[in-house]
Amino acid sequence: MIRKLLTLCVLSATLGGTGAFAQDALVVSTWGGSFRDLIDENIGKEFTRQTGVPVKYVTGGTIDRLNKAKLASKPESDITFTTSHVGWLYADGNLFETLDTSKIPNYSRLVDRAKISPFHIGSWAYVYTIGYRADMVPPSVKFESWNDLWNPALKGKISAPDFDPSHIIAVSAMLSGADAKSWEKGQQKLKALKPNFKAFYTNDANAQQLIATGETPVEVILSMNAYHMVNQGVPIKVVMPKEGAVLGVDTMGIMKGSTKADLAYKFMNIALSPEVQSKIVASKKASPVVDNAKVSAEDAKLPGVFTTKEQWSKQAIVIDDKLRAEKTAEWRKWFTENIMN
Repeated sequence: MIRKLLTLCVLSATLGGTGAFAQDALVVSTWGGSFRDLIDENIGKEFTRQTGVPVKYVTGGTIDRLNKAKLASKPESDITFTTSHVGWLYADGNLFETLDTSKIPNYSRLVDRAKISPFHIGSWAYVYTIGYRADMVPPSVKFESWNDLWNPALKGKISAPDFDPSHIIAVSAMLSGADAKSWEKGQQKLKALKPNFKAFYTNDANAQQLIATGETPVEVILSMNAYHMVNQGVPIKVVMPKEGAVLGVDTMGIMKGSTKADLAYKFMNIALSPEVQSKIVASKKASPVVDNAKVSAEDAKLPGVFTTKEQWSKQAIVIDDKLRAEKTAEWRKWFTENIMN
């Protein structure tokens, strides 16, 4: 009888502990859809396997989550994934902790382009580049340079993002002999592209729909989305223009006020492990942000998957993240008024 009572007590304590433990999850803020799945499948599950701690996700749009974080009295999440330039808006708003990189051993293998700030670091990288349907574009049209988007044969065939026009603004400035800082010098060049635009997409799903249906057979496209669609049988060609492609780095930072900072550092270190980085490349065709990830020869050949210092240096068009953060609202306003309308 005593043994039965002891067993019941132990079982009760165990179940009680499990209930409390389940509530004590590490909370990660991220985008929804495939990006949430990317984090959960490649990082979150491995984190839980190593620590026993579950991961809970809160999802939303990039700017929506930033605005929500600014208004919150305490952080909703422990770790936030966001773009490199929007991460600076978190940092400038005093929403991110200063990182103690000694608690992230794998930080020592981080590539330079992923060392974004003292507050947020890269988790994977990609490019925005030209993607097109070879089955729907005249064979005479070649895409060797960004300048090829201005081909009159592409009238009414191109789509680009409306939420972040920084890619095409920076490219237009570059083709005009300037850069993102002196972006005004590219305004006339970009206005000349207006007849070739057919649509402007609002999110990843919308972008994929436009090129999959052929409504816009040419797109300023996120490379990871393009390769996802290729795997689904959509015949998209991804181009690396001779000028390079616009680099994007998704990042992670620890929210100021998190009570689980030690677990957050563990999560970030797992994200930067060569094993996890290799899985992310294999599954999503992103660029690894550590220099010791294993990448198959087939994936290494894909445009926008950077595996060497030379590629990071010569094939990436880099827009300064702080400048991009400061100019995003101004660029979007100008783009809406002068190109979309």
